[in-house]
Amino acid sequence: MEKAASSIRFDWFKKGSAARDMTQGSIIKQLLLFSLPLMVGNIFQMLYNTVDVMVVGNFVGKEALAAVGSTTMIVNMLVFFFNGFSIGAGVVISRYFGAHDMKQLHSAVETTIATTLILSILFTFLGIMGVRPMLRFMSTPKDVFDDAVVYLTIYIGGIAGLLIYNIGSGILRAVGNTAIPLMFLILTSILNIFLDLFFVLALKAGIAGVAYATIISQMVSAVLILTLLTRTREVYRLIWKDLHINRKILKKIFSVGLPAAIQSVLTAFSNIFVQSYVNYFGSGCMAGWSCYNKLDQFIMLPMQSMSMAATSFVSQNIGAGQKKRADQGTVRAILLCLFITSGIAAFLMIFAAPSVGLFTSDAAVIEYGVLFLRANTAFLLFNCVNHVLAGALRGFGDAKGPMIIMLACFVVIRQIYLFTVTHYIANTPLLVGLGYPVGWTACCLTEVSYYFRQRRKRQMNIGDL
Repeated sequence: MEKAASSIRFDWFKKGSAARDMTQGSIIKQLLLFSLPLMVGNIFQMLYNTVDVMVVGNFVGKEALAAVGSTTMIVNMLVFFFNGFSIGAGVVISRYFGAHDMKQLHSAVETTIATTLILSILFTFLGIMGVRPMLRFMSTPKDVFDDAVVYLTIYIGGIAGLLIYNIGSGILRAVGNTAIPLMFLILTSILNIFLDLFFVLALKAGIAGVAYATIISQMVSAVLILTLLTRTREVYRLIWKDLHINRKILKKIFSVGLPAAIQSVLTAFSNIFVQSYVNYFGSGCMAGWSCYNKLDQFIMLPMQSMSMAATSFVSQNIGAGQKKRADQGTVRAILLCLFITSGIAAFLMIFAAPSVGLFTSDAAVIEYGVLFLRANTAFLLFNCVNHVLAGALRGFGDAKGPMIIMLACFVVIRQIYLFTVTHYIANTPLLVGLGYPVGWTACCLTEVSYYFRQRRKRQMNIGDL
């Protein structure tokens, strides 16, 4: 039910405020100050599952490594759907923040948290129920199936911690605050490393141990973020007695978040098909693909961080009526992302074998991992454009366009490619691995064309652009 928010007052911008107003000042500086802490924070968040992979690969075995890797796509389906909701909430909160609408911003925060608590319960139940059917659907081999069930069941059982933390940090990002979530992630990531080693080496808990270590650390991060939101005196303060769902605001959140969620979930679902193609080549190739995917998650961080920066930057400036500045920020965000990612890509192309070797000492697994890493890294710059433009378009309030484009390219075109090459050309690990770049390239060309068409429409409708 809807109810009025409590009457509370804050100074909109106080000296030393953690919130960041991106409607003024240097565009590049604002983007960097927002995205760099977010990028470092995302690195530490990735460490949760990556440390699991490293500990399992080095201290448990190849089959356990393959089991953990094979669960990634299933976890992503749940997390990506919720992240779509987080994106929608961030856009709405950023708009109210940019417009200095305190009452609506407060209501949006309460609505977001209330909905999150409900969705966390729902996702936990549905996720656990779907563990075995999804693993069977992916054609998970028998030698890794049982380990995958154990890891995934425990992980999803504690996934509420991750979801609550992500939405809390999303609220902070919407008002330009990325530093505090970073501090929490550093703390809990270090905790996760110690717990991983304790459960695996001291308690000999194996693959279950790394799962328990992860969910305990994520629960700690959730408690920290909720405590911060409750005790802060900033404009985004959470007041529990005001907790409610404002239907109008929730509708606005889902108008942006639902297309993003659908796109993310269907893309993750499509990647399950990719995983099933990889599974055909056995546990060695699966483990190599898992190593590549862990490195790919780090490679994607500049794109994801700059995409989030573009969303918040554009949203705040649209809320403040500065549409020309929003377009300028989009271009600068793309250029910054291309610059950062090109450096990372060059490093990984040169040091591919040592990078994969962080996860395993098995020569065959390293060979497969290097093959996938070098083949896909060559196409990364296309993906930079995809993510930043999609983030900017969501900030403008257009979530359906990026959704349709990405689904067409990442799902339809990718699956057509995989079916064609494996049935009519050659079923090899390299050609299967190139399924990702084929989708990236098609998406880049389509999304650039779409963005400029939409920009021309805005110029026709708004004379100051």
